[in-house]
Amino acid sequence: MSALAAVRTAVRDFLGTVAVPGEVCVAVSGGADSLALAEATAYVLRHRDVRTRGLVVDHGLQADSAVVAAEAATVVKGLGIDVVEVHAVHVVGKGGPEAAARAARYHALREALPSGEGLVLLGHTQDDQAETVLLGLGRGSGPRSLAGMRPHDPPWGRPLLGITRAQTVEACAELGLEPWQDPHNADPRFTRVRLRTEALPLLEDVLSGGVAPALARTAAQLREDTEALDTLAARVHERAVREDDLDVAVLAAEPAALRRRVLRRWLLDSGVRELTDAHLRSVDALVARWRGQGGVWLPGNLEARRRRGRLSLAGPEPTTRGE
Repeated sequence: MSALAAVRTAVRDFLGTVAVPGEVCVAVSGGADSLALAEATAYVLRHRDVRTRGLVVDHGLQADSAVVAAEAATVVKGLGIDVVEVHAVHVVGKGGPEAAARAARYHALREALPSGEGLVLLGHTQDDQAETVLLGLGRGSGPRSLAGMRPHDPPWGRPLLGITRAQTVEACAELGLEPWQDPHNADPRFTRVRLRTEALPLLEDVLSGGVAPALARTAAQLREDTEALDTLAARVHERAVREDDLDVAVLAAEPAALRRRVLRRWLLDSGVRELTDAHLRSVDALVARWRGQGGVWLPGNLEARRRRGRLSLAGPEPTTRGE
């Protein structure tokens, strides 16, 4: 099978697993991954009553970014996408330029959807998945991070997670396209660039190849396990909830993996942001290693406390030892 046929098949197979709305959007950068995805989407949906819409995000990070975005829009329109739009964004925020650009891009794509709902296809490939898993592994981010990117995480769709970056480049060559080469993708200041150009090639050499697909398979396996544990944890959550609190006795009877998932959901639903593993384990200690200790302070000036057999979350006030 040619690379172009493989990309088209991947898109067709993905769209066969989701509810396809009346409009399908494709995020486009002008690179090989997104151009191959755009062409395949237009090809697969050409005889269906579905409008295709290209969304080009201009991050404004290079002097000629507006020109690059306009050229990408023209190319995508020529591939058969019905409507193409360019959305300019201002990249600011925490976490460095990579994180800030990603946040601005996802915000612009979501804002382009009616009521924030719909389907936006993203050109993430197997190589991107491998980089995500390796990055999470190096940071000790836990199984949720190691599970990588989901193929369908509404409104985002990632049909190309089984396609390599080399295949998208070859698919563009078959179409006679010259993809844009983002200079940031070769800048060693960025962590992902060094993973792509240094770490993964070294692992491929040391382990005699096959590292990227192996990491992608690991992500898929962990994602299945994580989703199963999340389903079980949701049942525990239902049994443990007492108004805004959690019943300690219900939690204490469960394995740590389920208990911490319940706690994580409870804390996030209660408005705790920037929740870390250290925070979560400290709150878990109020259940699993209870010695009458005081509460756990969390981001947002909130405190998790154990009293009278329940965990509660509140703002600051005097606490007492014991239940």
